[in-house]
Amino acid sequence: MTWKVRGIRGATTVTKNSKEAIKEAVDELLDDIESQNELDPEDIVSVTFTATQDLNAVFPAAIARQRSDWQDIPLLDVQQMHVEGSLQSCIRVLIHVNTPKPRKDILHSYLRDARSLRPDLCPTH
Repeated sequence: MTWKVRGIRGATTVTKNSKEAIKEAVDELLDDIESQNELDPEDIVSVTFTATQDLNAVFPAAIARQRSDWQDIPLLDVQQMHVEGSLQSCIRVLIHVNTPKPRKDILHSYLRDARSLRPDLCPTH
């Protein structure tokens, strides 16, 4: 069995710019990614979050760091590039993981209004 580093993508939207709303959305997104991919936090190499410019109440990485077994994972927050007319109140994530799964078996999570970003990747959500 050959292990490789793979990327898992995901995105979600929040109802308002508050710590509570952002926490709810980030937890929901990470729970979905973990369960769909049977992800063990020990296999996570690093995680990058982006947030649109209208979200500044809390860092998504600060929320992720509170998860069980996520304290030692390298996490990074960056601001999503603003493009006129793009989806607002959006948090995106890219998780690099060590896995024996082939790329085609990695499941990405696009929740809430972020489903519009990649409808091809979320047929059952």
